[in-house]
Amino acid sequence: MTVNSATARYEGLGKEGKGHVTSRSGAIDAPYGFATRFEDAPGTNPEEMIAAAHASCFTMATSFALAKAGHSDGSLETECKVTLVPADGGFKVTKSELSLKGKVSGLSQDEFEAIAAEAKAGCPISKLLNCEITLTTSFEG
Repeated sequence: MTVNSATARYEGLGKEGKGHVTSRSGAIDAPYGFATRFEDAPGTNPEEMIAAAHASCFTMATSFALAKAGHSDGSLETECKVTLVPADGGFKVTKSELSLKGKVSGLSQDEFEAIAAEAKAGCPISKLLNCEITLTTSFEG
């Protein structure tokens, strides 16, 4: 079992408030707030951190699944786009779009897509999310 943590602090309220989020490891140490979430200001936002978590978790899950299937050489790169929309008087994350590029020697595209689909379903962050999760792949054998 592992337990990880992060801390968020918000000074002021609403649009004028300013936040800062840090992770236990120090890998995340960034400002956040209304402007970083909705106006493209420098800093991060919850959806960006979810996208990073989903991309990294899914990519690692795919890597381990490929290794378990007997493959030892290759590279994977995943982009994840998380969609936030107005809903029910607030907001809702409706979609996490995974886009995987892979290069694995001695593997067919069909096998790559099957392994990636299983990794998407088994990824702990996929299991956590309550939204549509899509996957597109680009493969070079």
